[in-house]
Amino acid sequence: MTTVEQPVDVLLSDGTTVQLRQIRPDDGPGIVAMHARFSERTRYLRYFSPYPRIPDRDLHRFVNVDHRDREAFVVLAGERIVAVGRYERLGPGSPEAEVAFVVEDAYQGRGIGSVLLEHLADAARRFGIVHFVAEVLPANGAMLRVFSDFGYQVQRQYADGVVHLSFPIAPTEATLAVQRGREHRTEARSIARLLAPRGIAVYGASTTGQGVGAALLGHLRDGGFTGAIVPVHPTAAAVAGLPAYPSAADAGLDIDLAVVAVAPEAAAEVVADAARAGAHGLVVISAGFAESGSAGAAAQRVLVRAAHLAGMRVVGPNCLGIANTDPAVRLNATLAPVLPAPGRVGIFSQSGAFGVALLAEASRRGLGLSSFVSAGNRADVSGNDLLQYWQDDPGTDVITLYLETFGNPRKFARLARRIGRRKPIVALATLARPPGVGDGGTALDAAAVSALFAQSGVIRVDTVSELLDVGVLLAHQPLPAGRRVAVVGNSSALAGLAATACAAQGLTVADGYPHDVGPRAGAAEYAAALAASAVDERVDAVVAVFAPPLPGQLTDPEADFTAALPDAATVGKPVVATFLAGRVPAGVPAYPSVEEAVRALARVTTYADWLRRPPGVLPELDRMDRAAGQAALRADGADPAGLLRAYGIDVVESAPARSADEAVAAAEKLGWPVALKAAASGLRHRLDLGAVRLDLTDPAALRRAYVEMAPVFGTDVLVQPMLPPGVACVVELVEDPAFGPVVGFGLGGVATELLGDRAWRAVPLTDRDAAELVDEPRATPLLRGHRGAVPVDRAALVDLLLRVGRLADEQPRVRSLTLNPVLARPDGISVLHATVRAGLEAPRPDTGPRRL
Repeated sequence: MTTVEQPVDVLLSDGTTVQLRQIRPDDGPGIVAMHARFSERTRYLRYFSPYPRIPDRDLHRFVNVDHRDREAFVVLAGERIVAVGRYERLGPGSPEAEVAFVVEDAYQGRGIGSVLLEHLADAARRFGIVHFVAEVLPANGAMLRVFSDFGYQVQRQYADGVVHLSFPIAPTEATLAVQRGREHRTEARSIARLLAPRGIAVYGASTTGQGVGAALLGHLRDGGFTGAIVPVHPTAAAVAGLPAYPSAADAGLDIDLAVVAVAPEAAAEVVADAARAGAHGLVVISAGFAESGSAGAAAQRVLVRAAHLAGMRVVGPNCLGIANTDPAVRLNATLAPVLPAPGRVGIFSQSGAFGVALLAEASRRGLGLSSFVSAGNRADVSGNDLLQYWQDDPGTDVITLYLETFGNPRKFARLARRIGRRKPIVALATLARPPGVGDGGTALDAAAVSALFAQSGVIRVDTVSELLDVGVLLAHQPLPAGRRVAVVGNSSALAGLAATACAAQGLTVADGYPHDVGPRAGAAEYAAALAASAVDERVDAVVAVFAPPLPGQLTDPEADFTAALPDAATVGKPVVATFLAGRVPAGVPAYPSVEEAVRALARVTTYADWLRRPPGVLPELDRMDRAAGQAALRADGADPAGLLRAYGIDVVESAPARSADEAVAAAEKLGWPVALKAAASGLRHRLDLGAVRLDLTDPAALRRAYVEMAPVFGTDVLVQPMLPPGVACVVELVEDPAFGPVVGFGLGGVATELLGDRAWRAVPLTDRDAAELVDEPRATPLLRGHRGAVPVDRAALVDLLLRVGRLADEQPRVRSLTLNPVLARPDGISVLHATVRAGLEAPRPDTGPRRL
């Protein structure tokens, strides 16, 4: 019998949570109770007969499985089993298994069947099962749809009054698309129910008006929440002027959300009470959970487990709360007394304290808010859930995130790539990396991490101010069509600063600019210059700067120079402004300095560039054998050559030697001429140190080279056949804590290593990602034929990177990989050396069947 896996929580199509786990022998009573609740129709459709009760012999077989040839999963709502799914292999060693499942009537039509099929197929594939078969009555349309809608290539045959189904269970692009579409809908629905509740129960509000609970209750009431507010208090008849009840269910109202501000030891009782009232979610403001130590972390796990078993999601604990400015909801379940005005920007903050400052600054800037969530300890609801919700939220056009850590980085990158093409995502996220990430202490620098965010279409910023700078611009202005900027102002100093800032940020000052109208120009002249720049075909964006004139310089000192800004912005090009005098009208992003204005514009321009580029595809690659790659990662270490060969990557043969005689024997076998290299991985490419000797044509030359190298670099050497010269490149794979496996590319050599001249992309790599990796390093001109050299085979390098990316995606035991050097030539490439570090399988939470 195989090891029994831990239970997992999954979301249903209506946003509720249930638990899925392997069946246990003690589940017999639960299976019998579920069977008793079935309607006669459900029993008939599942068992093809009335089957009024389960005989003891059948029950024993149902609940006792080997979790290999026979597997079964049960789905629990609370403590009650509401569904069971199973497969049974069709004979010893057979690649086929029969699959079946049944769902209690009250839970049918909520996506349980598709969740069971995902987990059953995933379990079966691990034990060599590649096909499922099923028998379904023609009247069981719901079950037939579960199979046909999953994306599998289902073959149907009708015989003896039964529909016989057969289909391969290997994941495909179609099945993955279906699975992720369901993931999106379920997660978005679960958040929508939190942000638009019909009624809210508040736990922990005192009758004195003091404390966190009372503040929350006051903010809900004073914010004009359109639903019912139910204070829950053990003794009081009223709290803050609202009728109070000892239990939320006693109110007799529709309660969808519980806001919790009680001590951690009272949380379990609150969860049970909220569940009895029918709540869909908890917002736990209370502290004292995981942030306080191991005991608090244990209490947090208990809280989330109880909530999920009751079908509820959890925001927090230790969070600021949630808000929704929709006039139909007007929800302020936060510790912020006043929310920003309603608008089109969604805000997620992992930190509660940081969220208070973020909301206050957004209000000061006039950044309109659609909805806000502070996740606190992020025990359940995370930024990924909010991305799923905001993707289709008609009230949100811009998404802003403050992220301290990444719970599921691969999923974040995947969602950002998709959602960023519909709505811009701005993230304030740390660039810090723990020391020692990757093989040999390789760590990604700030530029590399920023590039990884950009690859996913995320606009990464460094400060709260910049987060809002970019948010205001995106909320009020169109995206630029290019990087050409017009600078218009009445101060040569400010205009010059703006032009310098544009160059520093990678923007191009358009021909004919900066345009300085001079300090004596009137409002009409300034307006005309702005209007002309806005319609100039050479211009993609406008930076408007204005300095207050000296007394006596203007004939009309009361003239409104800001009046021209909205007109300039109507042309369809973004306009940003730095006005040191006067108040800029709403709708035109204003910044206190030209550097801040240009920086925000540059961030948005880079995002617009990303949008214009095709997203790329995952191309088909020949000579790929995932199973052979897994076999090469044997328990006692990795076989680098075998692993790479499984992914179509050939490494030039090399032979180890520990003496001159052994080196000569190896050369005779490999064929002359040969190269002699120090065996240590850090020296194999160090021609500059004398650790590599090339073009040795006979035994005498080889012996001389060995005698010279051994005292300096050690007696262990490698012998390789000589290859035609080429440009030395390096390909790396490391595991980044925020993005998971990432692939790096750069040119070889000490100088490029010292300068960190590497490009990085997160796995999985598309064809565009691989091409950008080759083109991005600063030394890339050496590959294109620098100073008359013949360009190398760029397509071969792109193909190599795609193969490394696929290996990284499919082999989570590979923790790092280095190909150094890779010789790139006009006629192809040669991989001279490969280093692989394997370990325990790295967590890949964004793979496999759906789970929370």
